[in-house]
Amino acid sequence: MGDQQLTEALKGEPANSIITSTIEKGSTVLVTGANGFIASHVVNQLLLAGYAVRGTVRSPARAQWMHDLFDPQYGADRFETVVVPDMVADGAFDAAVKGVSGIVHLASVLTFSNEYEAVVPPTVKGALNVLMSASKEAGVRSIVYTSSSTAALLPQPDKEIVVTTETWNDAAVHAARHEANPDAFTVYAASKTEAERAVWRAVAETRPPFQVCAVLPNANFGRILQPGGEKGASTGSWVVSLFTGEVQGVDPVEIPPQYFVNVADDARLHVAALIDPACNGKRIFAFAQPFNWNDILAILRKLRPDKEFREDVDCGRDLSEVPNQEAEELLRKHYGHGWTSLEESIRENVATLA
Repeated sequence: MGDQQLTEALKGEPANSIITSTIEKGSTVLVTGANGFIASHVVNQLLLAGYAVRGTVRSPARAQWMHDLFDPQYGADRFETVVVPDMVADGAFDAAVKGVSGIVHLASVLTFSNEYEAVVPPTVKGALNVLMSASKEAGVRSIVYTSSSTAALLPQPDKEIVVTTETWNDAAVHAARHEANPDAFTVYAASKTEAERAVWRAVAETRPPFQVCAVLPNANFGRILQPGGEKGASTGSWVVSLFTGEVQGVDPVEIPPQYFVNVADDARLHVAALIDPACNGKRIFAFAQPFNWNDILAILRKLRPDKEFREDVDCGRDLSEVPNQEAEELLRKHYGHGWTSLEESIRENVATLA
């Protein structure tokens, strides 16, 4: 399904049909890719905020730990899961959206293949499928699309870069399309860039009867909710690798320094973006502050003076200027506090490690 098909499906909506009212407490929110590191925190924050949650997973086995975690805490009737084996299939989310008031779309292609066709088109199609399914469900009032910091830029240490809400990572898209052997992270960045742009293009063309917001998170650190899930916790695994000394895939110190955000703060921003009318049409930058690996190593040494960690590395600094003030204001508005510190985030990240 392309942009034109989505436009045709929604073009009957009047231009003034955007609804910016918040969704009611107790109503159901759909969270796609619910068992992921960030998504599981989004589920938790939604449950804490008084919503029921329906999460999509690719198989029932992927969701069992979430039921074990959330059902005793919130009740078995508050969290349910549905299987969506292929988000690219036409109508993939039609059944999942039935009866929901809000949608948070976090599912994405995370194979880290460096092949453009294997990553970018499926990511775009999945995002548009969510919009298409939402257009068929009259009760949907708000959608949050989880984009990425990489939709705006890739980190470049010691280089002063000014990012605005209109900044797009065209360099990653060009490299992913035209380089003979692009870096897999660059292809991922291209997928998030193209998918978010497709979402905004579709919204502009169709003016759907629900509010839409994008959240752009940077590296997420913090508590890993899945028991024993430290090795599959996305960017949270970077800190685990530094703590244990066991490299899981890429050595984290080979990843450029960038901004971080506490994963629970990121999830809170998703909730705020979903329920706050002022977020309609916004790109919310979930960038708390810059870090480098020596910062994290210093915190680990402070937290565990009995443990030996690797030596400091030559890694530079992220000097980019980003529009993250609105995100912190949302945290203060809805939760009464600003960003969680890097030290607290690292403390939470390694809390379950011996």
